Amino acid sequence: MNSDSEVFSLHINGVVREVTDSWLGESLLDVLRDRLGLLGVKGACEQGECGSCSVMVGDSLLCSCLVMAASAVGEPIVTIEGLTPEETLSDVQAVFVEAGAIQCGFCTPGLITAVHDLLDRIAIPTDSEIREELAGNVCRCTGYGRIIDAVQQVAVRRADSSDGAL
Repeated sequence: MNSDSEVFSLHINGVVREVTDSWLGESLLDVLRDRLGLLGVKGACEQGECGSCSVMVGDSLLCSCLVMAASAVGEPIVTIEGLTPEETLSDVQAVFVEAGAIQCGFCTPGLITAVHDLLDRIAIPTDSEIREELAGNVCRCTGYGRIIDAVQQVAVRRADSSDGAL
């Protein structure tokens, strides 16, 4: 370890993880993937333009390529791996598969994370709201139609299941 290395802890997916070989100013994306092995977070543009590295930090959806890892100390961080228990799919993931909203899969983790954030804030988003909220996520394989359909299906299913629980 060189003299510029930092040791700090991050609260990721409900678990405190120690980062032992990071340099000051290293991006959260690099720490998550390269130091902690959370490969669901994808690096593509590394300029905050594509959304493939989207994670939740506190209550905010952020591009992890633009966040210094050390600045996230003390904040809960949720990656795609933390959205559901192992070996299961979230409702969003399941509907994305059913609706054919997944092509190559590279953008999918960021999109899934963004959709969870969207639906946590807006239970039944309009088509325009979905498009606006997902505008920061670039998919080069689809025309977004199936992605928007999947979001609408999840919203309806959640609404239907909550209506039945009353």
